[in-house]
Amino acid sequence: MTTVVVLISGSVIAYSLFIQRNLWLENAPVGAKLVPQDTLITASVSTDPDKWRQLQEYGTPTTQAALMKQLAQLEKSLLTDNGYDYQKDIQPWVGETVMIAYGSDSTYAPETEPGQTSSVGLPFIKLPDLILLPIDNPAQARQIWDKTKSQKVTQFGERSYRGVQIRQTQKEGQNYSVAVLERFVVVTSNPQAMNRVIDTYKGAASVAATPGYIENLAKIDTAQGFAQVYLNLPVFTATAAANSTRELPPEQLAQSQPQQGLATTLSLESDGIRFRGISWLKPNSQNTYPVENTSSRLPRRLPANTRLMLSGSNLAQLWKSYAQNAPSNPLIPIPPANLSAGVQTILGLNVQEDLLPWMAGEWVIALIPATEDLLIPPENQPPPTLGAGVALMILSSDRAGTEKAFLQLDQVMETRYQFTVENTQINSQPVVQWISPLGGVTATHGWLEGNIAFLTFGAPIANAIVPQPQAPLTQTPLFQQIVPTKPSPHNGQVFIEVERTLNRDNLNLPQLPPQLDEMIQAIRAIGFTSAVEDQHDTRFDLFVKLKIILPSNQVPIPPSPVPSP
Repeated sequence: MTTVVVLISGSVIAYSLFIQRNLWLENAPVGAKLVPQDTLITASVSTDPDKWRQLQEYGTPTTQAALMKQLAQLEKSLLTDNGYDYQKDIQPWVGETVMIAYGSDSTYAPETEPGQTSSVGLPFIKLPDLILLPIDNPAQARQIWDKTKSQKVTQFGERSYRGVQIRQTQKEGQNYSVAVLERFVVVTSNPQAMNRVIDTYKGAASVAATPGYIENLAKIDTAQGFAQVYLNLPVFTATAAANSTRELPPEQLAQSQPQQGLATTLSLESDGIRFRGISWLKPNSQNTYPVENTSSRLPRRLPANTRLMLSGSNLAQLWKSYAQNAPSNPLIPIPPANLSAGVQTILGLNVQEDLLPWMAGEWVIALIPATEDLLIPPENQPPPTLGAGVALMILSSDRAGTEKAFLQLDQVMETRYQFTVENTQINSQPVVQWISPLGGVTATHGWLEGNIAFLTFGAPIANAIVPQPQAPLTQTPLFQQIVPTKPSPHNGQVFIEVERTLNRDNLNLPQLPPQLDEMIQAIRAIGFTSAVEDQHDTRFDLFVKLKIILPSNQVPIPPSPVPSP
């Protein structure tokens, strides 16, 4: 790290040259006019001390200690080691929000010698490539310059680029540059990044000029927000493709990538963090979103002890979108053709002919734990080893087609896998049950009222949904608290009771990596609701319910203008 604050103080004296152009766009996030358009991620972050103190209350003692350590290291490197204090020297003049940015592999990449490669860290796991500090109080900002003169500080040099004076230093193998552009102090991690910002200031395309950027961020803006984050989806896709094992030519990516951006506003609430987001397509995209928001009724048919639930409005349309976007999405783990071939090989069903024609209705998939009374094995069968089962429900658009697919499945399971397939009853309702010859795994399928087809597999959980639960999931206080009611109507919802799913061993789930497990331990539950706003925009609301522990004997660390991961 370097004495970034020293460079800032030295640059602030140039404030008298600020008034050249108005960069304080009324409808754009502060600083967006200075960020190059091909930046990967930009974020406006609040400098409100109360919000930073509230952020430190989330989580477990372990995660809180990690956050406090990161903030302490950040403050020490940027301020304390150089004789500065955030509350005394920075807070009096900095604006209400600062903007940070992360480039892709090429956006802010430092110049390297032939044969060298630049290392690129993960966003939010390293210091930003670009920091924009708005100056709200010029007089207070100038006082730090006087303090700089009286202290022994790291030596720095000066250079000029396109008429802009830049102060820069090098320490521990890293370059830092600082310049003043109108009412902003600009801090970058290398000279190339500073040059890109100045080019943008002089007229190159900025993130604020991205189609739909200002209009869509305004839709999710809130006065109480802690941060607002924008993800450049074309740059993200190109970066992912460059690091993917799949070969996706740049021309193919540019032509087939319909999405322009994704943005979300983070708000700190008493028991968690809320994300209100929006994504939108490029203005010239040939793709459009089907406006189909039919709030699913199927979650009402899940029992109160459901641990995980995903619902949607049209499974056939979901598959179509998956297949359509696969050529331009390097993150898709299994190409649609391979997935179809796998279904054909394992289940003997053709996705296009045997499944999709009757899957145009709403659907829900859920993870349901098996209660003790459901774990009683059938006669002469070993006890089940699974602690939960998966339930799938679909509102069939073609009952005859569904019956045909179920019959084909019965034949495959009986002849190819030697399952026992038998007609039986659950709570006086006819169903078909598969019983594994090895024990431990069962499956049941049948019909619920209203042409709702269901299939359960894993632990025996059909009793919990047939004919319907007495206490439904949607009536539980936790579901009603965390699953957002807006946007409404919606086309999909997600409910995850993390604390009793990923945080527990009773479901026999795979062990998580230690670092990920520590983060998961801080989460109680997650709720998500999405909707198609129009043919070009989608909206979502995500709430993460966190554990809250008030620090008892810890003094909150003053917030830094650079947010900790």
